[in-house]
Amino acid sequence: MPRPRKRLAGAAGPDKKGPEGKRAKTEAPGEALAKVENSSLQKTSASKDCGENLSRYWLMKSEPESRLEKGVDVKFSIEDLKAQPEQTACWDGVRNYQARNFLRAMKLEEAAFFYHSNCREPGIAGLMKIVKEAYPDHTQFEKNSPHYDPSSKEDNPKWSMVDVQFVRMMKRFIPLAELRTHHQAHRATGGPLKNMALFTRQRLSVQPLTREEFDFILSLEEEEPS
Repeated sequence: MPRPRKRLAGAAGPDKKGPEGKRAKTEAPGEALAKVENSSLQKTSASKDCGENLSRYWLMKSEPESRLEKGVDVKFSIEDLKAQPEQTACWDGVRNYQARNFLRAMKLEEAAFFYHSNCREPGIAGLMKIVKEAYPDHTQFEKNSPHYDPSSKEDNPKWSMVDVQFVRMMKRFIPLAELRTHHQAHRATGGPLKNMALFTRQRLSVQPLTREEFDFILSLEEEEPS
């Protein structure tokens, strides 16, 4: 059965999204929202990959507008995720080692912003959560996939993916331009977004967020855009 395809913005190599793969069995989306916003977002611990503190919050980029790569439309928006069975899809096609390591650091129930990239108006469109931890990305072995990697072996795969589930749309779309304004102001004042990876490691398609960054961005939903 045909499946939608997804793509991520690159980072020192082509971070991409390919065909959807396995899906995890999960609870209803309403239950997912309650768990993501009330319990799973409370965790913190240490990790080398994410710096001093392991992020339990993430920002993950995908392209919401059609674009052909090797004859394949790599479009995948938050609306596409919402339309999937169980509103769940694999986050495949990542081909950057640091982004891959972030995928491997993710744990069940952790929250992520779905970020629309490489489009007319980039920004944060909604919330999702991790429903299956990292496992081998099947697209690295598929010769007809834009993300095929002939150097990767099935007994020692290079690339991983996770499964994500739609939680909700943002109450309002948070555009990149608005986030950049806050980042620039916070660099001077020491605010929550002063070191946000979206601007300090902007090419990465999978990025960690601190609790402070995540909470501040959620607070923007309640504000009228300037």
